[in-house]
Amino acid sequence: MRHRVFNDDGDTELVFVMGWGNRWTHENVSWLIGKLTDAGYRVHAFELPTNIEDFKADWLEPIAEYVLEFEEYQLLAHSSGALVAQALDGADDHVYLSPWWGYGADYPDALLDLVSKVPTTLPCLPVGDMDRDALGERATDHQLATTPQWVSPAFVRETRHAQQDLLTIDHDAVVFCSLRDPVISLRPIGERVPAEHVVLYDGGHELFSSATRERYIDLLLDALEDGAAAIEARSIVPA
Repeated sequence: MRHRVFNDDGDTELVFVMGWGNRWTHENVSWLIGKLTDAGYRVHAFELPTNIEDFKADWLEPIAEYVLEFEEYQLLAHSSGALVAQALDGADDHVYLSPWWGYGADYPDALLDLVSKVPTTLPCLPVGDMDRDALGERATDHQLATTPQWVSPAFVRETRHAQQDLLTIDHDAVVFCSLRDPVISLRPIGERVPAEHVVLYDGGHELFSSATRERYIDLLLDALEDGAAAIEARSIVPA
């Protein structure tokens, strides 16, 4: 797993667990990291491997061991990064962007059950449409071209097990998500996070690739600093 620190002179530690296929070189990811460093954070950004054999060994444990060095830190996670982040200890505030706590409607359970039983780690399963409509209007050609197109049956098996074993979400956590997101299931969010702690935006899977991202970035930064209290007194109408 690759990780990189941005803004060594930052005042506050922030762990950012990026989503599946996200890279620092993606323009919209870089935009978000820039906003975080401008806000004074020392950002510890993690790129998740896009194919795994074991959820804990390949995704969770490297980050869990890394955060042990922090007395306190803020936690931001996107998509599959939120599947990892919900199992991390020690964060002061938790902000999840489009948390991948369940597969989207395009991936029926019967199909997932079937492919997860295939005994191979070879990436041979197409991931479906990860295009601009799915991710967000600002998704760049470079981002789309460098997003992997295949995962393995082992990947499906391990991520489904992790989704089924979700821990209790922190009571002060904030979730940003879109009702038009085709990648994730919204049901696990509704089952685990109070509605007043959920911020809806109009767009695809990636808030940072949304055409409306500028309307939400200040609220995201406030949520990182003050948790759910930052959004309870504010109301944003998706546009």
